Amino acid sequence: MSLLPIITLPDEKTLREVSKPVAAIDSHVKKLWDDMLETMYRAPGIGLAAIQIGVPQRLLVIDLAKDGEPKTPLFVANPEVTWASEQQSDYEEGCLSIPEYYEMVTRPAEIRLSYTDRQGETKEMQASGLMATCLQHEIDHLNGILFIDHISRLKRERVIKKFQKALKLGKL
Repeated sequence: MSLLPIITLPDEKTLREVSKPVAAIDSHVKKLWDDMLETMYRAPGIGLAAIQIGVPQRLLVIDLAKDGEPKTPLFVANPEVTWASEQQSDYEEGCLSIPEYYEMVTRPAEIRLSYTDRQGETKEMQASGLMATCLQHEIDHLNGILFIDHISRLKRERVIKKFQKALKLGKL
């Protein structure tokens, strides 16, 4: 497995690219998933979309296990939300592509998801709580959407300018 560089703001061009469906779950996809998982664990994070490492494919990994708990990775290809609850929930979200910035985001509290698993089988799952939030956050990445798109325009512009300034000052 390999650690991969995570793309961060201000590289909005890459982060806002819409990812393409994966044709088949082959050894290349499985290696990419493994590398993504190692990269996510080392960051550390709980979710990573392929576009965050510059690969515009509809792939993501998630693991909500806390430190000291057994790892429970979820490998997802071509995810589609097939249902979302009207009930909303708020979570303070962060993102490996927007390091050290956190903001409250409101999303559907529960979703139903269709996806392809590591064995190439089509699966469905129902998710709520942190899993629902994390899945929606990572699927947004695949659609070229960042979590800061769910906050006010003023806050969004402020955080983007902060990262642009840091890049100019050589701090990124």
